[in-house]
This record gives sequence, structure tokens and C-alpha cells, in this order.
Amino acid sequence: MCYYGMAHTSISIRKKKFKIMSALKEKIITEIKKIYDPEIPVNIYELGLIYKIEVNEQNKVIVEMTLTSPNCPVAESLPNSVKENILKIEGINDVDLKLVWDPPWTKDKMSEAAKLELNL
Repeated sequence: MCYYGMAHTSISIRKKKFKIMSALKEKIITEIKKIYDPEIPVNIYELGLIYKIEVNEQNKVIVEMTLTSPNCPVAESLPNSVKENILKIEGINDVDLKLVWDPPWTKDKMSEAAKLELNL
């Protein structure tokens, strides 16, 4: 019989938490991909408007996102849509969404799929 001790138990628990957090993050990305910029026929995730997604141990989601322009006509509604969609996911307790302007969004932040969709 092999005894791994507390270190093995601790690593197993961390791996399990990591898998759960990864699964939640994938669900978050799936929800975000349902949201489109009204002026561009590409979802905001592929556009590169989402800079950061983190899920803490209390299942609070921290999102940093930007917009294509500070004068964007959906500057208020788009972040609210992101927050509302994430809160629909089972297991998510809260969302802290920060709208950031640094670094500014450029076409370079777009995924290859988005660039192909827009013929760029």
C-alpha cells in the first residue's frame, strides 16, 4: 500500500477545483459569444473586446472588457448584456465587470475567425 500523504490530497483537490473553474470559464465564453456588436456581424468575444475572464473560489466572475470606441452607441447596454448573460449560468454567484480603455481596442485583437468573417 502506498501512502501519499496530505500533499497528494491537496494536489487532487486543486486539480478538481481547476477543472471546475475551467468548465465554468468555458460556459462563460459560450454565453459571451452569444452577444454581438450591433454594428459588426461578429460576436464580441471573437472581436477581442473581452480582455480578461477570471473565476474565483466563491464563483465570482471578474471580467475586463472594452468597446471598439469610447463613443460606442451601446457603451451602456453591451456591458450590461455581458453581465446578465454570465449571471444566467448555474453556479455563478456574482459578476464584477470592468470597462477598460487601456489598451485601446484595435483590429489586431480580433480572432482569425472574425477577420475572415469581415474579409480583413
